[in-house]
Amino acid sequence: MTTRRIVLATHNAHKVEEFGAIVASTRPDLEVVGYDGPEPVEDGVTFAQNALIKARAAAAHTGLPAMADDSGIAVDVLGGSPGVFSAYWAGHKKDGVANYELLLDQLADIADPHRTAQFVSTIALVVPGGEEHVVTGVWPGRLATAPTGENGFGYDPVFLPDDAAGRSAAELTPAEKNASSHRARAFDALGPLLTAL
Repeated sequence: MTTRRIVLATHNAHKVEEFGAIVASTRPDLEVVGYDGPEPVEDGVTFAQNALIKARAAAAHTGLPAMADDSGIAVDVLGGSPGVFSAYWAGHKKDGVANYELLLDQLADIADPHRTAQFVSTIALVVPGGEEHVVTGVWPGRLATAPTGENGFGYDPVFLPDDAAGRSAAELTPAEKNASSHRARAFDALGPLLTAL
């Protein structure tokens, strides 16, 4: 079997590992590699715009097909925020714990029925000199009142997916998360587009 490389436009090793596992389950002939080039300025105001900015930059820098994920948590009572600002919710340090602690503090007086939220993942696929595609996956759930679990990263400890029987995303095994997460759902839509690679 010939293996083809596809670059994931991120310097986040967690994302590379997660995407690699998701891709391997359906396309073992594709090897997901991390991006080691310069980070573009993500000045888009939507997940799709930022995903395309990153995928275009990675494809241009490496000459390989590139995927980029722009994702975050969208809280209904906050009008969909933090949304595209999820990574920087508590400031520009990209501190995952500070981000979710601030979010929990902002929702401290909000009752459980109104704590609905969803993880959103938008994936852009850019083929050098070829096509561009954008797909989105949504993982519905709600915000916990306190963090639980040791797995995952980012907002995982405070997100209770609807399909996880009361466990946080950080209490799921990597295999459980990769089977139903927002990234897995986006990749389900992306999968058929990868057949052209």
